Amino acid sequence: MSVHVFKLSHVSPCLSCHRLQESLLSSASGYRNYRGVLNWCVVMLVLSNARLFLENLLKYGILVDPIQVVSLFIKDPYNMPAACLVIVSNVFIVAALYTERRLSVGCISERVGLLVHSINLSVTLCFPVTIVLMVKSITPVGGASALGVYTVLFLKLYSYKDVNKWCREMSHAKARNLYYFVFAPTLCYELNFPRSPRIRMSFLLRRLFEMVSSWMIPIIQSSMKPLEVNIIPLSSLSHQVPNHLLWLIFFYWFFHSSLNFIAELLQFGDREFYRDWWNSETITYFWQNWNIPVHKWCLRHFYKPLLKSGVSKWLGQSAVFLASAFFHEYLVSVPLKMLRPWAFMGMMAQLPLAWFVARFLRGNYGNAAVWLSLIIGQPIAVLMYVHDYYVLHYREGSAGGGPE
Repeated sequence: MSVHVFKLSHVSPCLSCHRLQESLLSSASGYRNYRGVLNWCVVMLVLSNARLFLENLLKYGILVDPIQVVSLFIKDPYNMPAACLVIVSNVFIVAALYTERRLSVGCISERVGLLVHSINLSVTLCFPVTIVLMVKSITPVGGASALGVYTVLFLKLYSYKDVNKWCREMSHAKARNLYYFVFAPTLCYELNFPRSPRIRMSFLLRRLFEMVSSWMIPIIQSSMKPLEVNIIPLSSLSHQVPNHLLWLIFFYWFFHSSLNFIAELLQFGDREFYRDWWNSETITYFWQNWNIPVHKWCLRHFYKPLLKSGVSKWLGQSAVFLASAFFHEYLVSVPLKMLRPWAFMGMMAQLPLAWFVARFLRGNYGNAAVWLSLIIGQPIAVLMYVHDYYVLHYREGSAGGGPE
């Protein structure tokens, strides 16, 4: 019997079917296209929610009452203080515009202009707080919406002030586009924004459909009683996934659907409202990429000016987190009309967490740590507010004969 030995170099390519390669799901493979997995997650999410929707529909009937939705924002259709508060915000817009026009033609000095802007910006933050705390008919949702508008307006007017000052220093004394800027999905002012050539109706309608479809009212009444008698961290374990899914839905609804809808309507060309924060391997990368409008504002008007003034990078980053913690607390505690430090503490806790993840974790482990902070940390902070609000308004109310 003869044995035929073939040298590797003489083997036909059609007989060789193996090569040195990694599995696609290994990080060493370099494969990054997971759109099919993303579509699978969307399909599973739709199917699971459809099943729950049908079960609840058959068991409880229609739970989402349009009147209930409206009542989240207003108590009396003839008394809408939150809406009036938003309308009054035009006073601060006009004040900023008038001040810049006076500065552009040299009618007032830079020092006087800075003083007027500082007063206008300070009142922009303080005025809505006073109204929300004093007017009892403002609901928490209505108050949060109004304060959100004023917070965005504060950041926009601050950017408007800075950019026009820079333009005057470069002999480009122009103050325009303010109302377009107020409605544009950005916090950073420019004299000329990039514009898209036309409004795409199909794109606009898709975003509108997504905005409407994403609306839902979380049912938290069943979770109130356990929070009263159980330890908060233990009670929150069963709420982590639903809370996290609601956060993801909010992210898609606001940063993709809503901001793209506004941008398309205004033909605003820069659509980078977020980057690939889901691939974050550090806490810092997440905060730099999940909310690009705020990140650009902080970098342009807060962080870089601090560095130019001689502040170190670490102190600059800490100052940014401190400012973010203030606004988180501003947008939560004031509408709920109860001062609690949970949002502030949650944001400041990101500093040591960011250091730990960057120092000891890498790659997939760092990404897993970021996801754990989102899935576990946020529900605990939210449920702390839910618990305190329940104790303050329902348990004490029931002890005195029921809530007002």
